[in-house]
Amino acid sequence: MLTKVVLASCVVLWISSCAVNSAEDLMTRALRLMSETPLIDGHNDLPWQFRKQFNNELNKVDLHTLSTTHTNIPKIKEGRLSAQFWSAYVPCDTQYKDAVRQTLEQIDVVHRMCEKYPETFMFASSSKEIRDAFAMNKVASLIGVEGGHSIDSSLGALRTMYQLGVRYLTLTHSCNTPWADNWLVDTGSEPSEHNGLSLFGKQLILEMNRLGMLIDLAHVTVTVMNQVLDMSQAPVIFSHSSAYGVCPHKRNVPDEVLKRVVSLFVMVNFYNDYVTCSKTANLSDVADHFDYIKKVAGADIIGFGGDYDGVTRLPEGLEDVSKVPNLVVELLRRGWTDEEVKAALGNNLLRVFEEVERVRNEHTQLNSNPCRTSYGYTDDAGAVRSVSALTLLLTLALQMWVH
Repeated sequence: MLTKVVLASCVVLWISSCAVNSAEDLMTRALRLMSETPLIDGHNDLPWQFRKQFNNELNKVDLHTLSTTHTNIPKIKEGRLSAQFWSAYVPCDTQYKDAVRQTLEQIDVVHRMCEKYPETFMFASSSKEIRDAFAMNKVASLIGVEGGHSIDSSLGALRTMYQLGVRYLTLTHSCNTPWADNWLVDTGSEPSEHNGLSLFGKQLILEMNRLGMLIDLAHVTVTVMNQVLDMSQAPVIFSHSSAYGVCPHKRNVPDEVLKRVVSLFVMVNFYNDYVTCSKTANLSDVADHFDYIKKVAGADIIGFGGDYDGVTRLPEGLEDVSKVPNLVVELLRRGWTDEEVKAALGNNLLRVFEEVERVRNEHTQLNSNPCRTSYGYTDDAGAVRSVSALTLLLTLALQMWVH
């Protein structure tokens, strides 16, 4: 009898040891993949925390010791973060007031953060610079403006922000702009004002294509999603949204849109309410969204869009930026191949970004004056419109006829 007990104990210990070793092997594999491919996250609201907590006074902030945020330098290093789109966000109540000024201040604070910590951050505004920063073991720091209200319906403001390094614009936040409907319209809590995009909204999409700015469809209605996908010449992104088929929240991406795989890229949000449609979630629940999107549309449209420092509830196991390798381990445990994981980590975003840059370069080759667009200008007598301007007008006319 004693022999059987000893034997059974040995078997239990052996199984436990194998499980531990297996987990360790998966973590080793995950960290190896993250050393080979940059982890690029689509949305982090640390700049907003700078504003809320410190009035953007970075002399009062030490990112080596800051403990009131999901993000600091030690957490970034532990989480193997290689590139981050920092959100230049200001609230909807700034619309029609000082949204542009406040947004410029948020853009400024990202630049100043990079200048204060040059050993950690490198400002980046292109796919090449993401790769360069990764090779230098620095965090490529890009900017996304979260909410179309931040440009005050001005293509000039959009172009100026692009020159300051902004590389995506989220078309709306949780409010309609004078030219686009936000996701709350789909809940029935707000009325549609534009049946998606207005004429100006459609002009803005083409101008973003021309500039080489990523179009972010997080926060918009399904109608806007489909209108943009119909007309954009470049791929679009969802910088921090999850799968509606797993959690039917209107901030998530429905299957009908996911299936338009050629044109889009979804960076999965970690916010509990978008992960499980409840106040609690765990790491496995987030992995369910990765699996679902992969099943519906393939691994080539998936990325990471944690929404750290912009949300109040995060899944168990993904409590801050340092925990992201745990999610990579979970994907490997579920049978994701090395190539699929590397695609989600960063290769997908790099491919999309490069395609957006290619479309921009084609526009530049067609137009001898890339600063000039058909919007806001009148023709000189006898002047002939440029090919790009004519394309703009024809596309808009077609969109008006279709919609």
